Amino acid sequence: MNNRNLQSKKGRDLEFKVTEPMGLLDFLYKNMQGKGVNKIKSTLKYRLVSVDGIVTTKFDYPLAPGQTVTVASYKPEYKPYFIPDMPDIIYEDDNIIVIDKPAGMLAVATDDEKQDTAYRAVMEYVKVKNKNNRIFIVHRLDRDTSGILLFAKNEETKLALQDNWDKYVKYRGYCALVEGHPEKKSGRIESWLRETDSHFVYSAKIKGDGKFSVTNYEIKRESRDYSLAAVNIETGRKNQIRAHFSEMGCPIAGDKKYGAKTNPIHRLALHADRLVIFLPYLNEEKEFKLPVPKKFLFCIKHEGKVKS
Repeated sequence: MNNRNLQSKKGRDLEFKVTEPMGLLDFLYKNMQGKGVNKIKSTLKYRLVSVDGIVTTKFDYPLAPGQTVTVASYKPEYKPYFIPDMPDIIYEDDNIIVIDKPAGMLAVATDDEKQDTAYRAVMEYVKVKNKNNRIFIVHRLDRDTSGILLFAKNEETKLALQDNWDKYVKYRGYCALVEGHPEKKSGRIESWLRETDSHFVYSAKIKGDGKFSVTNYEIKRESRDYSLAAVNIETGRKNQIRAHFSEMGCPIAGDKKYGAKTNPIHRLALHADRLVIFLPYLNEEKEFKLPVPKKFLFCIKHEGKVKS
């Protein structure tokens, strides 16, 4: 049977029936006649494509005969003049959007970088759907740290979360690939952190001299040169995990600023992989999780010889 367009119940959406195994991008290019590859990629990026009712943004999503591909159709109200690569979306509703921020991308703008930021990418993403949409900063990740980053989609939610952040956040988890092997395989690090004029964070020798900080950790795997740690922070100070592991004699791999001597995966090996937070507008807790990056696992298995 030849593939054909089917008018969906939504009126303007398009549906395509899959008749042979094929990657999603190739399938859409074949069936969306007159649409170039870049246009189709934008359709995927802005989460307008679903397979059997489940939204996907993966270009190489494998399709099987019998599946239905739906493409939401609408005329954008807003056309961005610039947009960074949109990070993967972990979760989205009317009040928040949670992304997987890549390492090397700033969370928000600085004097030196205003364009290629997670904030800018997500702002442009929501504006394409409605030019009046906005997003708001709730918390941050260091530029070189990857993982879970949450934005509010309205000011009411932003204020509710920011004003009650320590109360609403039940768990902030990270995975870290560190050099060497901590003497204790699990522990709790408490210190008062200070920051120098050159933005280097360190633990003060005098109690009360700085910001109180708590990092919990547990070593999950070890190799000859590295340890893979699961980390849970009770306070969210700048460079907190990096400073604490450095002072323990096990700096995070790739963290030259805090004493690392190796850079096996060509980035800081720190990843925010779990966030448990109470959302007041739902009156319930939500848990967001990401897997340990494959390069972290490859490194711990192969002594740092990571494929490029």
